[in-house]
Amino acid sequence: MYNDIFARISKDTGGPIGQYYDDGYGYYMFPRLEGELGPHMKFNGVEMLNWSLNNYLGLANDPEVRKADADAAKEWGLAYPMGSRMLTGQTRYHEELERRFAEFEKKEDAFLFNFGYQGIVSAIDALTGRHDVIVYDAEAHACLLDGIRLHVGESFKYRHNDIESCEKVLSRACKLAEENGGGVLLITEGVFGMTGALGILDKIVELKKKYQFRIFVDDAHGFGIMGEHGRGTSEQLHCMDGIDLYIGAFAKSMASIGGFIAGPKDIIKYLKFNMRSQMYAKALPMPLVIGNMKRLEIIDSPKGDALRKQLFTVTRALQDGFRKEGFDIGPAEACVSPVHVKGGIGEATQIVKDLRENYKIFCSMVIYPVIPKGMIIFRIIATAAHTLEDVDYTLNAFKEIREKLDKGYYSNGEIATMTVMK
Repeated sequence: MYNDIFARISKDTGGPIGQYYDDGYGYYMFPRLEGELGPHMKFNGVEMLNWSLNNYLGLANDPEVRKADADAAKEWGLAYPMGSRMLTGQTRYHEELERRFAEFEKKEDAFLFNFGYQGIVSAIDALTGRHDVIVYDAEAHACLLDGIRLHVGESFKYRHNDIESCEKVLSRACKLAEENGGGVLLITEGVFGMTGALGILDKIVELKKKYQFRIFVDDAHGFGIMGEHGRGTSEQLHCMDGIDLYIGAFAKSMASIGGFIAGPKDIIKYLKFNMRSQMYAKALPMPLVIGNMKRLEIIDSPKGDALRKQLFTVTRALQDGFRKEGFDIGPAEACVSPVHVKGGIGEATQIVKDLRENYKIFCSMVIYPVIPKGMIIFRIIATAAHTLEDVDYTLNAFKEIREKLDKGYYSNGEIATMTVMK
């Protein structure tokens, strides 16, 4: 019997998120934020206090960065270089940027990714063979999970940030790898982007004294902001030398596109010739390469130090304020603060609508199936462009929101009309 793929998909409800397309598209999903990137942008024509951008250091609208981007685009255009790096897309500027990233991360070499997500997926695929075993954190990002799914060998997960569980799983993996004649790759994150929690990198590095394995760290949310010089979470936790492969993304602290992987020279050489996402894709356009050089220059400068100081002034004020008021934000330590409240999809949508329509606050919500039913997370992302006044306003707004929620104002499908702050 013939079954048409399109007919099946057309009858589908859209999945856990897509089923809400008719009610949520353009508002809860795929919203349009307009205006200059920053803490104040327009949504549906109304200015909002925006807590939903990973523009950690505020570089998206930094004058130096904007000028570097514009000058590079004027000089090179968006097409140059044409072709993949391996064939016709190699330039001395790409090589220079890689050299600078390797030097910054204190590694022997580095290799650019066109996109962080695809680069990570492809790197995992290239690194591991069928006899190898992967060990990974249970709350690893989707890009890591997609890379692990490509692995034809065994893979085992350990409980999130639980070093005892990690060691137990690692011990099992090492025994299996020895039997198979393979190796072990442990995959985790520097900063977990949903919770703001730091990965237990220092504790994992310590396990190298007992087990033979390699560590692969996705530090998308840590690169540029964590550590004394912004070198990432491994610098923050004083274990840079123990990280075998370090990945930084440009989409967060650098407010750009792409990423890089840094590690031993022979391993980077191997990846250059075996990462399908880079072998069969056009090289990173020159304006992005030149622009990312300027961003790295700022990160590794006194200006970068000042931006990180401001970022964490705002972050600590937010997190300390939420905790003081009794909100659950979990183990958040980096610049993402997940505010947990109890409620279902109905309450979640009404709270979001109240925040946007009455308080003029824009932040993202996370609901089932990403988290368990009956829970709502409002994801607050601090940046160096925010102010302490923004923090105070937001804390007071959430206090009012919680009071309304406790009184059942969001259960009747209407936006609560309780007094809104002036």
